Amino acid sequence: MPKLKITTLSDDKPVKVLTELPAPVHRDLVAYAEALARETGQAIEPTKLIAPMLARFMAADRGFARSKRIHRSASDG
Repeated sequence: MPKLKITTLSDDKPVKVLTELPAPVHRDLVAYAEALARETGQAIEPTKLIAPMLARFMAADRGFARSKRIHRSASDG
């Protein structure tokens, strides 16, 4: 089985967000949670995966990282 990209969930104070997901995305989210449960031996609520998945996506987006650096340096100077 391939190594999953999400392995641990941080325990930060959450901000509640209400959103709708397309049915195929929800099915994949449930399937990912099931795969992670098999890999780690711990059941995980699929909705708990959304935040780390988004964080990982944004961290891997080089254009977004560059934009954040530019914005941060512009607001600092």
